[in-house]
Formats: sequence, C-alpha cells, structure tokens
Amino acid sequence: MAATGAARSWLGSGAGQLALVGTVVLAEPAGRGRPPSPDVIELTSVADDGAVFHDGLKVLHRDELAPDTEHTCDGVTFRTLARPPGARLATIATVNDVHFGETECGVIEGLELGPVFSVEPGAMPYPEVMNRAAVAEIAALGADAVVVKGDLTRDGTDDEYAAFLDCYRALGDALHHVRGNHDAYRGQTYASDAPFSVELDGVRLAVLDTVRPFHENGQVRADQLAWLDDYASARDDRPILVFGHHHVWAPGSKSREATYFGINPDDSERLVELVARRPAVVGYFAGHTHRNRVRRFAATGDVPWVEVACVKDFPGAWAEYRVFEGGILQVFHRISTPDALAWTELTRHMFAGTYEAYAMGTLADRSFAFGLSPEKPA
Repeated sequence: MAATGAARSWLGSGAGQLALVGTVVLAEPAGRGRPPSPDVIELTSVADDGAVFHDGLKVLHRDELAPDTEHTCDGVTFRTLARPPGARLATIATVNDVHFGETECGVIEGLELGPVFSVEPGAMPYPEVMNRAAVAEIAALGADAVVVKGDLTRDGTDDEYAAFLDCYRALGDALHHVRGNHDAYRGQTYASDAPFSVELDGVRLAVLDTVRPFHENGQVRADQLAWLDDYASARDDRPILVFGHHHVWAPGSKSREATYFGINPDDSERLVELVARRPAVVGYFAGHTHRNRVRRFAATGDVPWVEVACVKDFPGAWAEYRVFEGGILQVFHRISTPDALAWTELTRHMFAGTYEAYAMGTLADRSFAFGLSPEKPA
C-alpha cells in the first residue's frame, strides 16, 4: 500500500538517518531501513570479463565471463564487451561532481519538484559517505591515474576544498583534479592549473579547465585549445583522452544559446573541429550534467563525447578505463558499499521521479569500447 506525506520523515541507515523533505509517494518498506527495490533486477554494468547487477541494496557480481559473448545471469541476457586486441597497458579511474559541503540533495533553483533529501544533524554528510566509498573502491582497483573532473565542492569554500583533499589524498600521486563551476562562483582560483597532461603506458591524458568564473556554464579558452592542438600534434602513437568538467554543445543543434548549460556553442564547435583534425584524440569525458550519456558527431566519427553520472547521489558513479594496445573500454561502476547504496536508492526518486532514467542512461551510455585501432578490430 502506498501513502503520501508532505512532512519531513526519516529512514534509518548505517550512514545516519536520512531525511526526506517534501511530498513523495512512499511504498511499503522491503525491510527495516531499506528503500523499496526496483521492480526488476538492474544490469548496472558490463565489462570484457564480467557484469554487475543491483537489486535494491544487494550487489551481484558475475566474474570470469568470456568477452564478446552472450550470457544469461540472474534471468537477464546480455553481451560482454569485446576485449580490444593486445596487452592491457594501463588503468584509469574518473569521478566528477563530488560536491563536498552539500547538505540538501534534489534542489534546483526555481523548480519545486521534490523530494529533497538530507541527512539527520550529526550524521556523516552524504558527500563524505559517497566519496569515501568511491575512494576505497578506486584504491582497490589500483588505477595508474585518477582524474576528478570538477565540482569538488558545493560553494568553493576553503573548508570544502580541504575536505575534498583530505578524502582523495588517499589515492596519492595517482590523483589529478580540476575545478568545476561550483568551485569558482566567486572567482576562486584553486584547482585551476589546467591544461595539463598525464603520461601513461599506452595512453595520454589531457585535462582542460572549462570553467567560466562566476558562471554556471562553460568555455574552452583560446589558450586551452592552442595547448591541446599542440599536444595532439606531437609525434606519439599513444591515443589521447581529453577530460573537462563541462560537456559540449552538439554541433548543428537547432538551439544555439550563448548561455547553453555546458560549453558555449562557439567554443564547442572549435573543440569539435580540433578533435576532427587530430586523430590522436579518441574521446572527450565530462561531468556536470549528473548523468550517463554518450554522443557522437558527424565531424568526429566514432569518437565518443561522454558524460558520467555524479558521485554524490543516484546512481553514485565512477568510471574505469581499461587501456589495451588495440583500444580502450569504459566500464561503469556504481558505488556499492551498504551506506552508499542506502543513500542512492533513496535519491533515485528525486525530481518527481524523473531523475532515475535521466541519471542512469542506457547500458550503452555506461559501458562501451572506443579508440579501436583500425588495423586491429576487436
């Protein structure tokens, strides 16, 4: 039986009690302290050697699967990713939209969709819960590099940035980070040393600063583009992955507003044109939108223009990149400690129930191959 409630209510969890603000339909609990499970088991991610399912707070790992093969597990039929040819050379992890200092989840200024979530006073803040779990999972992976793609904080305060550093310093020298719009609304300048590169076996990483200080939307300044053009023109057979906080505007879109939520249309066109003439660049990877999405544009062929969902709320995400001699795989990860899942199972219901499908995207938006060598198809 379902019931509606407009008052604040509390749901117990190991992360501290979770507060629900606003009107929401509440189903009968599936167990004490547990939000209702989805109607069907969710196939969250696939890789070349396994798959991960979620059933409410239960996580099901199916490992040691053959690549590029149809499998049926837990009543779901799927195909594992084809493994690119050659040896595995490097592993990269990314996160974005970590938002240290945030205290209410589900708020969009000017919209009163609800529900809005927070934690009980005195409980561990949910950005701490989610980010500490993400760091633990990434540390266990042993990534060669970890790129944090902006929105390190809610409001760019010194204390919020210090909290980010305190959490992520556990990743040591592998950590690289750049600011997002939330980190520069008052003209703050920390984490603004991009562009910079990271050199790894089999791959090069190029990190851009897409922030317009004092603004929500983004840009790619002429000096950043010139740096990337020069970097991508170097005689080096390693592919380049480009990272920035903001996503690009799609060339040819009917709407062309200077205030576009991502990188403004003029700068987006210049970035797309650069990638079109520099085949070393095999993908652009952003955050900002809090969703999983992949787009491909006519000018850049199979190059993916990627957005990865946020850490701080549903689905609670980070991405892994497996670099092989003949190509690269993106493998999506949903943060899966019990406390993290308790929070993200709750926050999947944000924005009048529309957030779940928006944030999660399709399986093809989450896990896929790219940068495949033409002479060595997977």
